Amino acid sequence: MFELERLLALARGGSGEALGRLLESYRAYLTVLARLQISKRLQSKADAADLVQETFLQAHKHFAGFRGSTEGELVSWLRQILAATLANLVRCYCGTRRRDIRLERQLAADLDHSSRVLDGALVTQDSSPSQRAARREQAVLLADALGKLPPDYREVIILRHLEGLSFAEVAERMGRSLDSVKRKWTPALAELRSLLGGGSS
Repeated sequence: MFELERLLALARGGSGEALGRLLESYRAYLTVLARLQISKRLQSKADAADLVQETFLQAHKHFAGFRGSTEGELVSWLRQILAATLANLVRCYCGTRRRDIRLERQLAADLDHSSRVLDGALVTQDSSPSQRAARREQAVLLADALGKLPPDYREVIILRHLEGLSFAEVAERMGRSLDSVKRKWTPALAELRSLLGGGSS
């Protein structure tokens, strides 16, 4: 936590390098959220990495307007920027030019829901509020851990647990046999839990 607080203070003081490092620490988290929305709304016709990069550009541009002081507030602010970026992309695909506040609100709500799903996914739920407050945002930690998994393991967990697809649907999306997907699921969870510190059950 101290490193994040230090980077936030330096960024507030005008350090572009500190702001870049601070934002970079949320790349995996925002990429997972963007990917879930792209899959849901745009049939994977856009690239999550491009959306995250645009989100970072907007965050750099508007950082002076960020008034929060906690990681939770920063994460929420970044989700709002991602929602606006997604709304622009959806408008482009739909061929409309006007800004749609309702769409942005719906996307923000969807991103918040996805973040809560990510926050509660596969991690221990029996820690106290003070223990949870002492750690980084769970959703951010889980996204970082997902980013360290082999691609097939990451894919099966995202599709099965975060997108809520059946094993048969996961197999179809991955172009693999049903047995192959089921065989990947257990070791993928084990490796993810190991990366998260073995605290899951």
